[in-house]
Amino acid sequence: MREIIFDTETTGLDNREDRVIEIGGIEMVNRFPTGRTFHKYINPQGRQVHPEAQAVHGISNADLEGKPTFAEIIDDFIDFIDGAKLVAHNGTFDLGFINAEFARLDQAAIEAERLIDTLALARRKHPMGPNSLDALCRRYGIDNSRRTKHGALLDSELLAEVYIELIGGKQSALVLDSFSSSGGNGGSTRQIEIVIAARPEPLPTRLSEAELAAHEKLVGTLGEKAIWAKLLSPAEPN
Repeated sequence: MREIIFDTETTGLDNREDRVIEIGGIEMVNRFPTGRTFHKYINPQGRQVHPEAQAVHGISNADLEGKPTFAEIIDDFIDFIDGAKLVAHNGTFDLGFINAEFARLDQAAIEAERLIDTLALARRKHPMGPNSLDALCRRYGIDNSRRTKHGALLDSELLAEVYIELIGGKQSALVLDSFSSSGGNGGSTRQIEIVIAARPEPLPTRLSEAELAAHEKLVGTLGEKAIWAKLLSPAEPN
């Protein structure tokens, strides 16, 4: 499952007149960050940044001089989000601005069904609040000390951590991939599921030598992540 956690910064609060001036996003596959990101500052084409908005995100009109217009970044953005669920905090605000920019360019709107609003998730899970991004970082022990101002990419990175906590926490196992190994004298094939976990688990003792070798190879590929292998199906002759 592919998801894009994203955030926008804007010149103001009215998407009919105000413009998107920053988009940041990170890619997650099976709830695991891939390292792929998207980040653009955008020229608002004459729309001035409201002082109240600048006080929040710190982006001035001068900062946006010479930056690409939305028309110049839209294809890259569409490619980045293609086929993915979109996750944002107070996401109806962000999606409203994105779709307003799309409409100016005669681009079809992003369907509301693609959006997962973490503010709505947080309000259901913590009805007494508070449920701002900063408050949720404090609740879950996520370091947000770098967040002296709102910023689309940093906020997306923090939100990714908050999102994982909202949907079950770091103790939940995350399926990364499936791996087939051919092993044993009979040339049989077994399916191995590779899982990310908060704590390492011992490997099942029934793994063959070939499966153990495959596991060690994946450990080397994934670095220090805590992983284990689990047989999904019994051996079947080829």
